[in-house]
Amino acid sequence: MTVNDPGHQVVVAGIDGSPESVAALRWASQYAAATGATVRAIRVWHYPTAAGPAPIGRAPEAITSEVEDHIRAELSASVAEVYPDPAATPRPEVQVIYGHPAEVLIGESKEADLLVVGHRGHGAFTGMLIGSVSIHCVTHAACPVVVVRGE
Repeated sequence: MTVNDPGHQVVVAGIDGSPESVAALRWASQYAAATGATVRAIRVWHYPTAAGPAPIGRAPEAITSEVEDHIRAELSASVAEVYPDPAATPRPEVQVIYGHPAEVLIGESKEADLLVVGHRGHGAFTGMLIGSVSIHCVTHAACPVVVVRGE
C-alpha cells in the first residue's frame, strides 16, 4: 500500500512504446483489475547522450513542447492498445517525465506498491553497453518489480 493512501495500491508501468512495454502495461492493467489497484503509466524521455545521465540543459521551449507532444501521443497510442474503450473505467493515470528512465522509474517506485517494466525496450543496444532499465529497476527499486518479457 502506498504511503499516501494505505488502503489503495498503485502500480507504476514504465512505457516506451515498444511491444514489451505495451505488454507490461497490459500485465499491470490485469493485475490492477484483479486487485483494485490504480495503474500509473509513465513515459520517461530525455535528449540523447553518448553515455551517462540525461542532459541537464534543454532545448528551447518550443522544441521541448513539440517533443513532449509527440511523446504524449506515443504514450496515448500505447494506452489505447491496452485500454481500447476510452469510456471504460478505470483508466490509467498517464505521465510524461523528463529524465533518465531508470532513475525516474526508481524514484517513482518509492510511491508505488509495484513497478512493471518490459524486458527490452527501444534502447536495447545502449542497454547492452551500460545496463538495461529493467536491470536497474530490479536492483534498485523501492518496491517489488515485475519484468514482462512480451506477448
